[in-house]
Amino acid sequence: MENKLKLYGFNNLTKSLSFNIYDVCYAKTAKAQQEYIAYVDEQYNSERITDIMTHLTEMIGAQVLSVSRQDYDPQGASATFLIADDTMIPAGGNEIVAHLDKSHVTVHTYPEFHPDTSIATFRVDIDVATCGKITPLTALDYLIGSFDSDIITMDYRVRGFTRNLDGEKLFIDHDITSIQDYIDDATLLRYDAVDINVYQANMFHTKMLIKELDLQNYLFNTDVNELPPQRRLEITTALKREMIEIFSGRNVYGNGSFTG
Repeated sequence: MENKLKLYGFNNLTKSLSFNIYDVCYAKTAKAQQEYIAYVDEQYNSERITDIMTHLTEMIGAQVLSVSRQDYDPQGASATFLIADDTMIPAGGNEIVAHLDKSHVTVHTYPEFHPDTSIATFRVDIDVATCGKITPLTALDYLIGSFDSDIITMDYRVRGFTRNLDGEKLFIDHDITSIQDYIDDATLLRYDAVDINVYQANMFHTKMLIKELDLQNYLFNTDVNELPPQRRLEITTALKREMIEIFSGRNVYGNGSFTG
């Protein structure tokens, strides 16, 4: 997003986005569950998530200063980026590049499965903190599309202040009523979305739950045509319950009676 404000000095507002996605899957047997964990662990290893975050950094107009990445045993991966705002061009036309170690991107993955219901989940936590005119909100559609996003929770906050040429404090430098403002309409149509915003504190929270569930897309190494109708209904119900509980942030149904 282009910043057209005339400022005194550098824009030192900090814009922080916490982005969490969950992918839910049915893996019938203990062996299938382990294979699912291994699959997502390979699909989203540290090299892959580094590639995704590198592209994200380019999209928001930042430069990568350094990268640290790690794969974990038995599962999971992490990547951390130090990034910089792009070029600042003062009125005189001389080009000054500001390298800021206060801007960063971190990503962590967490594959896991339920011990009884054959439901497996894969969670990705992404945190982007930028200092300057860039904002991580411009890359939301890319992030959602980079993962199988069944449930998404997002927190965005603007901290600190910068000053205009008259010395007046500016506590935010862009218009925002909701995080949803920065998500494509076609993407939003696929989800139920809820907002909790505190405008006085420049704090915005949005969570999203996928609307339609195509069962075949949620079966790991299982063909939906091999399952009788009643079994399909049971699995679909279990998947929806798992998603609703994650979306709600609490145990709505308890352990339930469904078993794998």
